[in-house]
Amino acid sequence: MHKRAHGQITVIDGKQGIEMVKFKDPFEKLERENERKRAMRRPLVAGNWKMNKVLTAVLEFALDLKKRIADVSDVEVLICPPFPFLGPLSRSLEDSTVKVGAQDVYWEENGAFTGSVSAQMLDSVGCSYVIVGHSERRHIFGDSSEEVNKKTGAVLASYMIPIVCVGEKLEEREEMRTEEVLREQITHSLAGFNSQEALKCVIAYEPVWAIGTGKTATAHQANDAHGFIRELLRELFNGEVCDRMRILYGGSVKPENVAELMREPDIDGVLVGGASLTVDSFEKLIRYKEAVAPETQ
Repeated sequence: MHKRAHGQITVIDGKQGIEMVKFKDPFEKLERENERKRAMRRPLVAGNWKMNKVLTAVLEFALDLKKRIADVSDVEVLICPPFPFLGPLSRSLEDSTVKVGAQDVYWEENGAFTGSVSAQMLDSVGCSYVIVGHSERRHIFGDSSEEVNKKTGAVLASYMIPIVCVGEKLEEREEMRTEEVLREQITHSLAGFNSQEALKCVIAYEPVWAIGTGKTATAHQANDAHGFIRELLRELFNGEVCDRMRILYGGSVKPENVAELMREPDIDGVLVGGASLTVDSFEKLIRYKEAVAPETQ
């Protein structure tokens, strides 16, 4: 018997017949592809301590944390303390996998810039990451996206990883300008970098209206913004940058909502403020998968 496929029509011994075709779930392949891409992006839980703690509290925190999470290997952990504590914290965490990062940087290598800290200085005390363009730097200290761009370049030149922060204010969200603001900030903050340099960066989406206010973007709202950022990266660079760059969410993240946020496909980690200041809550954030698992079985 001769059988030749002809679209959904088959020809059997010269006679046409309709072949029943069983279609798979049209979203199944897409979901598998999204999971494959997400697997390339190791989750990052970063604590931004802002202007908090004294040295004794920093060292006690480090000693306690590294004991508690010694068994954690599938999540990258980062602490960004104030400048005076970078060296002591880095030394105290040398025998752990916890990384240390800075909260800001100046783009010049050295010179008469009183109160500023260069990327080389940060590298010399053990920093692996540097936060640039945090909303408080943008909106309290006036950092522009062009300055964020210079800081990002200085961090990359010192072989550290910049966490480039972007996000809209409440009035901008209410005016439906979220995507416009994100496009402006990301385009200018990453201007002039090639795709290989972009791949060394992390982006943190932090809606300004949700930072320290107790308000949190819903997981769906956050993922929508992350999805827009990811497609913008494809437009500005290429598909590899789109698929591989990690995008964190920051904005009143706490143990009670981290699992829901991290279930979203385009959220690759969190940049946490207040909830990173105590060992108990920070450990819960790091172990977010233990909260996710029962709900996804």
